[in-house]
Amino acid sequence: MSERNPIPRPVPKPDVYMETAPFWQAANEGKLMIQYCQDTGQYQWYPRPVSIYSGSRNWEWREASGKGMLYSWTLVTAPWPGHADRVPYICAIVELAEGCRMVTNLVNCDAGELKIGMDLKLAWDRLNDDFRFPVFEPA
Repeated sequence: MSERNPIPRPVPKPDVYMETAPFWQAANEGKLMIQYCQDTGQYQWYPRPVSIYSGSRNWEWREASGKGMLYSWTLVTAPWPGHADRVPYICAIVELAEGCRMVTNLVNCDAGELKIGMDLKLAWDRLNDDFRFPVFEPA
């Protein structure tokens, strides 16, 4: 595709079956919601129709604290489609205070200053007028 017709940045498709619609609705309100298994008392990320711990549908959405720790990261210089205008950017695995890990982006930081285990806090990236996406930044 030419530069005159760049590939647009992908946006989510909230899905009732995979239970993602409530997540995106809350994100647009500035809340990071994750699933909590009521049978085992554990959180899970990414949204699924059943608990990964018990196999049941006995879970609920709970608001996350917004605190996390840098588990791993990479500096992206060869973007996937729709992200050419963002390079370089930092793709990271963040371990949430609730115990599950999520893949997201780090913002407001320099890759040279990152350290595994550093404290992070929730921030937001606006994908378009309809969607906010959770990202993290140094705490």
